[in-house]
Amino acid sequence: MRSALSRVIPFAAMLALGCDSRSAPATVGLPPDPSTEQRAPAVFRARFETSKGPFTIEVRRAWAPLGADRFYQLVSSGYFDNNRFFRVLPSFMAQFGVHGDPAVNTAWESLAILDDSVTQSNTRGMVSYATMGANTRSTQVFINTIDNRNLDGMGFAPFAQVVDGMATVDSLYSGYGEGAPSGFGPDQMRIMAEGNAYLEKNFPKLDFIRTARLVTDSAAAPAATTPK
Repeated sequence: MRSALSRVIPFAAMLALGCDSRSAPATVGLPPDPSTEQRAPAVFRARFETSKGPFTIEVRRAWAPLGADRFYQLVSSGYFDNNRFFRVLPSFMAQFGVHGDPAVNTAWESLAILDDSVTQSNTRGMVSYATMGANTRSTQVFINTIDNRNLDGMGFAPFAQVVDGMATVDSLYSGYGEGAPSGFGPDQMRIMAEGNAYLEKNFPKLDFIRTARLVTDSAAAPAATTPK
């Protein structure tokens, strides 16, 4: 699929449209064989280590089953390692999920998932997929940094919530603003095609994900709390 929430129409289009790129082998982040795709647990957590510190996302499959399953596959494969937070808009959201290796982006490009029903609101700390329209969710996600419940009616279905480390999310570099062609920030199509080489050369201040790993004891995780 082409680019996601960088293609979410005007306000939605405000939504739509990692460290050293040499550190991860090309096989990291590739999609699983369809015969071995895993269904996500009812509740699980993923810890993200970033250039600004850690944060933890708790996923609840009942909120958006297909989105939860895809996120579980992405984290399990190491997909988010070395990803940049390429679209961080103050008082709105922080978006990531384009891989630093163009070959990995190509491998996921046609693997969009069907939409989930919107059962939760896009309030602060909630996590949803970027989208270009119906049934186009793939690998890009965003963290709401304010109350964006106006996105609920546009079909953005939260599947998870940041339960620890929102201060880290709030501190992500946002100086480049909106992406091209609406602004002067990163062009998502060029990220897809050129990977981190393009970002390192043109947008060196972007923060990035060092690693994203499943938290092994997350099945026993307590209910999520509202991030402050």
